[in-house]
Amino acid sequence: MLLLPLLALAAAWSYGQAQVILKQREVSIARGHKTTASMDCIAEGIPDFQYAYIHWYRHVPTKAPERILYIGASTVSYDDNSYRNKYSSSKKGRNVCTFTINDVNSNDVGSYYCAYWHL
Repeated sequence: MLLLPLLALAAAWSYGQAQVILKQREVSIARGHKTTASMDCIAEGIPDFQYAYIHWYRHVPTKAPERILYIGASTVSYDDNSYRNKYSSSKKGRNVCTFTINDVNSNDVGSYYCAYWHL
């Protein structure tokens, strides 16, 4: 059994009068031929969520946080093309963004978190 300390975080901040809150649920690991891990980012206070840019980061101790990808209205943009087969993201409903790690292994240990800001 492979247990990885994948950590999901939450954040809150304000833009003028409106407050944006991002909450992350615990990581779920699906077992099968290939192991995947998925985590949700639940956004509150983001108008037009489907058009908002949600960014996903990974932080490994002793290293700076690294952005992996961001998702806008309909496309995912990767900071490194080599990430395309490893990571993915999608939006569901009015406020949920899901991040998935494919073929989870010991190199994937770290803290993963979502972020949002206006471009």
